[in-house]
Amino acid sequence: MQSRFLPATLAALAASFALGCGSVPPAATPENPLKGGEGIHWPTQYEPKDAGFFVHNAIDVDAPPEVVWEILIRAEEWPRWYEGAQDVRVEGSPTGLLHEGASFSWSTMGLDFTSTVKELVPNQRLSWESRKSTIKGYHAWLITPTRTGCRVVTEESQHGFLTTMQKIFVPQKLRRLHDVWLAEMKRLAETKAAGADARRAARSETKAEEGGDARRELH
Repeated sequence: MQSRFLPATLAALAASFALGCGSVPPAATPENPLKGGEGIHWPTQYEPKDAGFFVHNAIDVDAPPEVVWEILIRAEEWPRWYEGAQDVRVEGSPTGLLHEGASFSWSTMGLDFTSTVKELVPNQRLSWESRKSTIKGYHAWLITPTRTGCRVVTEESQHGFLTTMQKIFVPQKLRRLHDVWLAEMKRLAETKAAGADARRAARSETKAEEGGDARRELH
């Protein structure tokens, strides 16, 4: 089983390398330094400073944390808008939503994984662990309120044989994909928030008009 898996995996990594992601600097370089510790609760074995591979991504979103959270936990909908996730299935969740302790199967970076949610604090924190014999990783999300909405940080720490291959062949790909993930999440959240604002404004205008009509009738 393992002997068949490795050649296919290496081929996928080599193909990804051939596509190129040259605009994104490798992790743990001055252009893409290790961050870590920005409020994320790291298990000891996944501390960024000891990681075989680590990426940090962040984005500011002009939408409330709860809007971003609602998009993030709808795991089975990720493939509709994020290129790095395919065939997502959340076990025991008819709605496809992530929950505390949930396991979900999916394909990402050319590999199939079963991941398990390790931390879930609504509108604030989400993390999951993914494990194979050749790679294991911990992916954490942190959402913090800002004056105009929220800031979303996502970080991933990895160990294992395939981590070494990733550093050699596709050092930029994971960070590029996470940039795409955040950018699309920002687009969806801001569109949803703007729509909600427009509906509230319309309701307020309708109430004001109804109030004006009522006052005119009294006179």
